[in-house]
Amino acid sequence: MIRRFGETPEAGRKYTRRPGVYALLPRGRGLLVTWYDDGLNPELQLPGGGIDPGESPIIALHREVFEETGWLITAPRRIGAFRRFTYMPEYDLWAEKVCLIYRAQPVRRMGPPREEFHEARWMDTADAVEKLGNGGDRHFAGLHLQGL
Repeated sequence: MIRRFGETPEAGRKYTRRPGVYALLPRGRGLLVTWYDDGLNPELQLPGGGIDPGESPIIALHREVFEETGWLITAPRRIGAFRRFTYMPEYDLWAEKVCLIYRAQPVRRMGPPREEFHEARWMDTADAVEKLGNGGDRHFAGLHLQGL
């Protein structure tokens, strides 16, 4: 069973399973994170997102990190997974998010994020552990800080 973070699923509510990939991107004491602000739900996040139908997790990870940060990555290694039940307003969807967590090396910034409402930020890892927007992201950033 994959560990759950966040809200307990509501009895009788239908949740759509949404697999996704997310990355810890360290450099020195810093971590590359994404600030998401659509004017309604601002949140600090690990870069990543949904795996498209027919897409492998690694391909999705490279695509999502690039879209949300503008950075190319190398050497992704899966370090864990968690799930959370949440409402996704951008899709008007109640989802069971199955989040695969990877650690990878940021290689080169190619430009600004291509995805709307996203801003790439370097942050001290200890600060990120406190400020990331969901418990699963904070948990894995904390494990990274402790040296996994």
